[in-house]
Amino acid sequence: MQETTTRQRVAGGLVLLGLLAQIVGFTGVLPTTQAVSYLLWAAVALLWRGIPKRSRIQAGVLFVLGVLMLVVARVVYGAEVNWPAMLQGNVFVATMLVGVSFISLIGTQGNKRAPGKRVTGADGVLRTWLGVHFLGTILNLSTILMVGDRLARRAPLTAPQLLALNRGLSSAALWSPFFASMAVVIALAPEVQYGQVALVGFPLAMLSGVLTTLELRRRFDLSEVDGFSLSPRSLLMPTSMAALVMLFHFWLTPTLTIVSIITFLIPGVALLSNLREGPRYMLRRIRQHTVTRLPSMRGEISLFLAAGLLTLGLSTLVAAAAGDEWTLFARFGMWQAMVSFAAITLSALVGLHPIIGVSVLASILNLQGGEQTLFAFVAVSAWAVGTSVGPLSGINLSLQGRYGVSGYRMMKDNLPYAAMMSLLTLGAIAGLSIWVN
Repeated sequence: MQETTTRQRVAGGLVLLGLLAQIVGFTGVLPTTQAVSYLLWAAVALLWRGIPKRSRIQAGVLFVLGVLMLVVARVVYGAEVNWPAMLQGNVFVATMLVGVSFISLIGTQGNKRAPGKRVTGADGVLRTWLGVHFLGTILNLSTILMVGDRLARRAPLTAPQLLALNRGLSSAALWSPFFASMAVVIALAPEVQYGQVALVGFPLAMLSGVLTTLELRRRFDLSEVDGFSLSPRSLLMPTSMAALVMLFHFWLTPTLTIVSIITFLIPGVALLSNLREGPRYMLRRIRQHTVTRLPSMRGEISLFLAAGLLTLGLSTLVAAAAGDEWTLFARFGMWQAMVSFAAITLSALVGLHPIIGVSVLASILNLQGGEQTLFAFVAVSAWAVGTSVGPLSGINLSLQGRYGVSGYRMMKDNLPYAAMMSLLTLGAIAGLSIWVN
């Protein structure tokens, strides 16, 4: 037991050092990406045995495939491989997730003063969806546990409650700049026009809420189903955080991406929030977060890092074998986008996280101009639908581990929703392809 505790403490410290090194890198004083990658991978290695078996297998396979492709590219095709830098893929996403985790230290996030009031029926389902959706745009995965625990105080969660939690959070990936999905696509397609993606993604997300309410009202008796709603006071923190991000992005640090700003801003606000109680209190909260919360992110961090290595290996091998000019599609238009969305979403049904499909697709495309924006929307929409229905998505794994729901049952209950959202998304892709091209 002592060994496990020591491993967690050391690994948590390494993750924290990785975050700090990444923030130092934003200043431009010295490049730190390689050092960050070593720190995070070292933490993953220390925590490897504690990663859930399915996630460990998935990350392990991605790692092995990535290394194997790099070896083949070097040995067979003579490609130049920067071996010391091969672990850098998706480091920016992993550190952003670490930074976002500090949101739990701000104010009274948690269960002591959970926001909102209880309601029942279809109105309660809709309010649950809205509460999870809008809190989730900032708080990410922790939202479903925060809201779910509040709902579970009265009775074990029912299928409608679980589905509202699942869909409320997953649909936020369609437009939230704070989600890992958006962080990934901004890095893979740096010329993406976020405003265009959000203008299409936000209405689609709202349709998800309407669809969820109508479908669950038809399938279940909701008269005794408790719901969760936001109070205006609860919106203050997410809204303030979003405003701060925009302030830094447009005025204070315009050279930094939204992902970079989130990475340092949320931990910074967390420190200031706790400093009001005194330096000792602040340090105690940070230490507790470092030795408990950060090690618990081992599954997410390992998956993102391994997917980054796979992307590098695949892109290097493809370039070496077929030449730099080869791409999967000569152009990335409406039909290509639709096929890509379908492929990534279907892969989620067999347990592949959407980041894998998105990363692989990006590595074999040569995106120009508006194609990057179209690709970005395909990626976030496939992420939104895929994580709702995929039995091994972070959302569903969290619900399984916390509330004992069957992953297969969640997938089965979400199939009609995923099918309808897919049809709506295909229509949105058609419209966006005309807009950007």
